[in-house]
This record gives sequence, structure tokens and C-alpha cells, in this order.
Amino acid sequence: MREFIEYMKNEKRKAENTLIAYERDIKAFEKYLMGRGSKGLADCTDNDAISYVLQLGNENKSKPTINRKVSALRTYYEFLIGKGVMSENPFTRIKAVKNDKRQIDYLTIDEAAKLMDLPLDDVKGLRDKALLEFMYGTGARVTEVVRLKFSDINLRMNFVTLRDVNDESRIVPLGSYASAAMSRYINESYDQIKGRAHRDDDFVFVNFRGDPLTRQGIWKILKDYGQLLGIESRMTPQILRDSFAVHILQNGGDLKTLQELMGFEDMTVGIAYLSVIDIRVREVFRSCHPRA
Repeated sequence: MREFIEYMKNEKRKAENTLIAYERDIKAFEKYLMGRGSKGLADCTDNDAISYVLQLGNENKSKPTINRKVSALRTYYEFLIGKGVMSENPFTRIKAVKNDKRQIDYLTIDEAAKLMDLPLDDVKGLRDKALLEFMYGTGARVTEVVRLKFSDINLRMNFVTLRDVNDESRIVPLGSYASAAMSRYINESYDQIKGRAHRDDDFVFVNFRGDPLTRQGIWKILKDYGQLLGIESRMTPQILRDSFAVHILQNGGDLKTLQELMGFEDMTVGIAYLSVIDIRVREVFRSCHPRA
């Protein structure tokens, strides 16, 4: 650490107060790692970094304080990488905490189950059922839903390729409920809506003119079912994506897997999801931490 402080003083020309803050923040994190049974700063993992930021939030540290600490530690680990001590920076994917933090709203598991049971067993209902199950079952962004083509779906192996506006893709599993709903829609409903059999380059979800569903069209469908459920004001594509994330974490999922499934780069997004399952986090802490 002394070498790092000297480097920041002599090479980066940092002020004395800044150097004192760097040293204090690094020592505080080192103490935290030792409490987790780590051998030292060079043994830090992504999970250690995530857990530390989460703990700072639980201690009601201010956003500027958390951002300062993360910045100091990110700079320190970049220094270690430059020295060949580490190969990856565990704080790279943890971005600054924003003051306008989005409030996460999600359905209860019971609400989600009731929502999935609302569509009727007719041509429109089969499409809507597939849409709801797909969005809740994959955590897809609404943009990824409207861009979905038949060539992206593999119902035999139960996985789907999701593509964002930049055409970057990720592969996610398709659960049994979503897979079954998609199969019925494709086999019993799509041809009647479209007026012909589907082709690989066709968009999967279409309106009754045979055109691809738009973002606005999906919003309207969700609002209609939200009204039936009595949650019209809350019913958005984002609430299905958030419900997907929270329900996975509530049932024991981890942030790294969730990140891969949902395709977010900023790990603070995952930390935000953890914040809404505070009870679950406390239970894990009590059962896993040696000094809980």
C-alpha cells in the first residue's frame, strides 16, 4: 500500500488530503476482507467487492462516500494490475451510485401466477400468454422482445437468443412454462394471426394486422391485463423484468448468474435488486458469516 500512496503522490500529484482518504479507504476494505476470511487485498474477488458496496449501503453511508470509496479501490486495483499482482479489477463493473436511484417494483409470486392465468384459451389469448410467460420467464427487455425472431428460438433445447438495439446478443434458458406457452402460440395461434406459416426471419410476436408488435403495443397488452388484476398503474414491461430478477434472488440465485441472464454490465444494478430482498440478505449473512 505504501508503494501505491507514493505513486499517487509523486506520479499523480494527488493532494495530501486525497492521499489520506485513499489510505483510510483501502485499510477499511482490507479490514472488511479479513472479516470475510480473505488473506488480503490481492485476494479480493468480484463477490467481495459487491458485498462490500452492499454493506456500505446497509450502513447508510452517503452516496458520495460510497462513490469515493469505490473510486479509491478501483484506482488501487488498477495499480496492482499494472504491477502484475492481479489480472482483473474487482471494482471495474461497479459504477457510481446515482442520486436518482430507480425504485424497483415487482410482482409477488402469487401476483405473477395470477397474471399468467388471465389470458383466454383462444387465438389472442395464446399469443398474450406466450408474451407474458416469455417476458417473465426470461427477464427480457421490451426492446429484445420486439426484436425476437423465430431463428432466435430453440424450443427443442429450450433456449433463446436475445438481441438488444446494438445487436449484441446473449443466450438464456427458456423455462418449461414459457416453452409450453410459446409452443402453443406458434402451433395454434401464429398462423391464424399472420395468415401463413412462420419463417425463420419473421418476428415472433405480431399484432392482428400481422405486423410485429411494437413497444407501445406490448405496453397496451400489459396494461389491459394489469387492469384485470387491479394493478394497471404498476403493470409495465419493466415490472416483469424486475420480478424475474427479484424472484431468482429470493430463491437463492446469485448476482453473477443474474448478470449473465439479464445482460446488465453495471453490477450496481444487481446490488439494487438485492436491496429489495433485505430479509433474504440478512438470512444469508446470519448463516454464512462467521461473526454474524
